[in-house]
Amino acid sequence: QVQLMESGGGSVQPGGSLRLSCAASGSIFRVYFMGWYRQAPGKERELVARIISDGSTNYADSVKGRFTISRDNAKNTVYLQMNSLKPEDTAVYYCNVKLTTPSLITNNYWGQGTQVTVSS
Repeated sequence: QVQLMESGGGSVQPGGSLRLSCAASGSIFRVYFMGWYRQAPGKERELVARIISDGSTNYADSVKGRFTISRDNAKNTVYLQMNSLKPEDTAVYYCNVKLTTPSLITNNYWGQGTQVTVSS
């Protein structure tokens, strides 16, 4: 069993900041990548940022320069620091982790989602 625990969502004014966290726990042998997706009402889920096991990262163009993804390998935790937030960043943010269990089964796991609302 693998669990993803997200935290850090909330409401903020434009220009503000939030930090999301996602901790993976349970039967984990190896984590390949950890990342964040988001889904706004009426839109498809999109990749926001991802960090690979070697530390390399990729970001959606819309968040480059404003969001920073980081990872604590010892804690199997990924963070998303979101600065200069805009109303168009409003969405439900989902943690996404690809990992292998001790029984060598590799799967993609999703968090339950955390709401981020940017509004004046």
